Amino acid sequence: MPNREPVETTNLDTIYGSQTIPWSRPRELLAVGSLGPDVTFVLGTVRPDGRPHAAGIGAAWYDGDLYFQTGPTTRKARNIAANPACTMFGSLPGMDLVFEGEAGRIADTATLEALAAVYRDGGWPVQVEGDAFTAPYSAPSAGPPPWHLFRLTAHTVFAVASAEPHGATRWRF
Repeated sequence: MPNREPVETTNLDTIYGSQTIPWSRPRELLAVGSLGPDVTFVLGTVRPDGRPHAAGIGAAWYDGDLYFQTGPTTRKARNIAANPACTMFGSLPGMDLVFEGEAGRIADTATLEALAAVYRDGGWPVQVEGDAFTAPYSAPSAGPPPWHLFRLTAHTVFAVASAEPHGATRWRF
């Protein structure tokens, strides 16, 4: 999980002589909290028949983990309910990241309130109502409110740096 230090780090860019990217570099890029509309995130899930599904999402980094929200009737929420295995791609300034792991719904009030504050800091006027989020608006792909909160528990993260120092690294947690 990204809230711990990696147990294995692999340099994937030795053919160009690049150094291993330290885990602190993507962690610092993510530490802004609500990653907002200027940062692209795409969630990949698996449909019950095995076909892939991808959808753009809004993401937030909190306490070392990635979170996202969506309506309970969306394809991505139904896919996760049937099979929590997923990937998340994020294009951050100077670095692209791919997270592999499992997503699970978060319904405890303390975490919901903490993430609502992160999202509000990022400009989305979200409130906690019961065990979900409500707001005057959300992304069209999130479906109608209420929106459920999910945490991605990653076991592997890949990075490709598009800014100096370049490189590609895999971390296992």
